[in-house]
Amino acid sequence: MKDQLFRDVSTVARSADELQVEYSTRDIVIRVWREHLRPRMGLLSIAVIAMLLTAGTTGAIPFLIQRTADDVFVAKNADMVYWITAAIVVVTVIKAIAEYVADVTVAYLGHRFVADLRIQMFAKLARADLSWIQTVHSGRLLSGFLNDANLIRATASRSLITLGENSLKIVILVATMFYMDPRFSLLVLIFMPIAWFMLSRQRRRMRTSTTKSLQETGDLSALITQTLRGMRIVRAYGQEDREEARAASAVNRALEFTMRGTRARALSSPSMELLVGFGFALAIYFAGTQGVRGDLTLGHFMGFMTAALLIYTPLKSVATLQTQLQEGIAAASRVFGIIDREVHLNEAPDAKPLALKRGEIEFRNVSFAYEPDNVVLKSVSLTVPPGHTVALVGPSGSGKSTLVNLTLRFFDPNRGKVLIDGQDIAHVTIDSLRDAIALVTQDPVLFDDTIRANISYGSKEVDETAVVAAAKAAAAHDFIMALPKGYDTRVGEAGGLLSGGERQRIAIARALYKDAPILLLDEPTSSLDSEAEAKVQAALEQLMRGRTVLMIAHRLSTVKKADLICVLDQGRIVETGRHDELVAKGGLYTKLHRTQFGISGLAPASGDDEGRGAIAVAGE
Repeated sequence: MKDQLFRDVSTVARSADELQVEYSTRDIVIRVWREHLRPRMGLLSIAVIAMLLTAGTTGAIPFLIQRTADDVFVAKNADMVYWITAAIVVVTVIKAIAEYVADVTVAYLGHRFVADLRIQMFAKLARADLSWIQTVHSGRLLSGFLNDANLIRATASRSLITLGENSLKIVILVATMFYMDPRFSLLVLIFMPIAWFMLSRQRRRMRTSTTKSLQETGDLSALITQTLRGMRIVRAYGQEDREEARAASAVNRALEFTMRGTRARALSSPSMELLVGFGFALAIYFAGTQGVRGDLTLGHFMGFMTAALLIYTPLKSVATLQTQLQEGIAAASRVFGIIDREVHLNEAPDAKPLALKRGEIEFRNVSFAYEPDNVVLKSVSLTVPPGHTVALVGPSGSGKSTLVNLTLRFFDPNRGKVLIDGQDIAHVTIDSLRDAIALVTQDPVLFDDTIRANISYGSKEVDETAVVAAAKAAAAHDFIMALPKGYDTRVGEAGGLLSGGERQRIAIARALYKDAPILLLDEPTSSLDSEAEAKVQAALEQLMRGRTVLMIAHRLSTVKKADLICVLDQGRIVETGRHDELVAKGGLYTKLHRTQFGISGLAPASGDDEGRGAIAVAGE
């Protein structure tokens, strides 16, 4: 991108961001006041009092300058030297303390505001619909937590100071100027309405450029996250240059939009300075002519000009606030767009805790579609008897994982019901439902914490004995004890410091520790080698014992032991039965079986090969 300092690059454009909702400046300001400032009126009052003291002491300085010139240098009054010196010391001390209190208080209010926003965003994401979460890149959300929130904090703190302390300074100094000389005051301030009008035209441009810059920064965060996660693939395919070019493009686009905002913001200060300078020139011209005629004393002129000079900085800050404010408004629109996003999957008002007795799962005429034109399940009816194992097999996209997600109520069916022990799960509390279910997935999710914390994840209190017992049952205790810190070993990001088999056994230990009566298995051995699979399979058999199990089947050895196998195809159950029965039918299950073991359909002689076989590919 060609360097452009003083004009925009016309070829750079940016589409709208799905994370952003358009809010007016008035809506944002009212909301910030109602939700974040008004509840902290005590601190706000302290800040206002400190600002009043700062403004009041600032307004006293021109009078002290005037008295010094007239009473000390002109009238030669020696006693006034001591009084004015003491007054200046007192005013300076009060002003310094007041500024410190105001700055610290306003800074805390700004940081507390951002902390509240981040807590609200995280709470929203923790409960947001999975269908939406899956469409938004994690890097974009991370950008909201960091860049957007920090920009809001900076704008909020700056706005509080500008609207508070500087506004009070302006009021007091303007009153001082008019008290000293109304005519000169009008000359100094006459150009302010023109400046305000000029700056208002920059407001929309500032908001648009800031919005686009934040969007590009979000894209860069997404790109960095994606590249770090896929670094092995990037290097294996020699795509370092391509990823560097993509990053450079995102950075340069963000720079261009940032510079558009910088140019709009930078124009506000010189515009104000130019017009106020004209006012000063007029005031000095008329004051000078009066001073030559003897109609104006030196002290009067020095006091007035001191007030005029002191008002310059806060006046410029308040006048340029509307352009600066748009940075925060743009960022707030993105953040509030996340916080205000509607959650469609809510707990029913009359929801009751799940009364779990036997652990029976029933899908009654269930239909589901992620999108209107993408129907995944079509009138599926299936019962998983308590204490039994039902395996789901079928081609990719047939609806296997969707049935598991519906059982956990990650989604609600479009039609039909999911029942546990005869209770519609849409009418039970979500906490009680998920307390009754344990989940083990093909990609075990571990958190960057200790092994102990990962096994006991979800429990308020850690039972050390139960943690060790779960690890032993999952065939994980021995490798854990071989680690340098045993159960206190951190597993790294996403469990990256452990092997795939070790991660999976930790996940199984977590399910054992939870000891839930219902178990959902989403192909937990599909990505393991033979040795790791054998250990995990033994742990799974221990986990499944005595529980109601709904599993997405992959390994033949697991499928053969299931009490019932359901074959899904295009969202419907097309076959049911045990392994031998389905193989003999010559239907889809037989085709899947033959696909795994060869066109002839003859099973290999090696039992190890049979254990590695796959009945179905991964679910959607």
